[in-house]
Amino acid sequence: MKTSNALLFILILLYINASTQWPTHTVCKEDNLEIYYKSCDPQQDFALSIDHCSDIATHTFNIRAAMVLGHSIKELYFKLDMIVNGKTILTYSETLCGPGHSKLIFCGKKKGEQLYYEGPVTLGIKEIPQGDYTLSAKLTNQDHVIVACADFTVKNYLDY
Repeated sequence: MKTSNALLFILILLYINASTQWPTHTVCKEDNLEIYYKSCDPQQDFALSIDHCSDIATHTFNIRAAMVLGHSIKELYFKLDMIVNGKTILTYSETLCGPGHSKLIFCGKKKGEQLYYEGPVTLGIKEIPQGDYTLSAKLTNQDHVIVACADFTVKNYLDY
């Protein structure tokens, strides 16, 4: 009996591990703007929310984000690709943490520590492009290991 229970438990773990695909989360959904995200890291999901969808179209808006670090971040690099119809049409990258260069309060956090941020974010753009597209965001550390990544689906029908 113990052998069959152990075998069943191992099969369940293997099935869960083989079929892990994170759910699609809703960041916001209002009349003319919808934003969803899905973690592209098979090992970890994260939480992200904003106060009001319409605030994104303004210069600054409030977010809440949380995750447990799977890797230490002495250095942290951000890359964002805008994808339309399967083609990357825009790429943006920035160093967020580095030697003598720390833009974030959690630079230097170690594996296993929790990251939590609640507060304002400024995108530095005047408006969100209209249409349906994907934003692929990736954070990597000093060892070129993915700390977090997500694919954001944006559906924007706002008339500026």
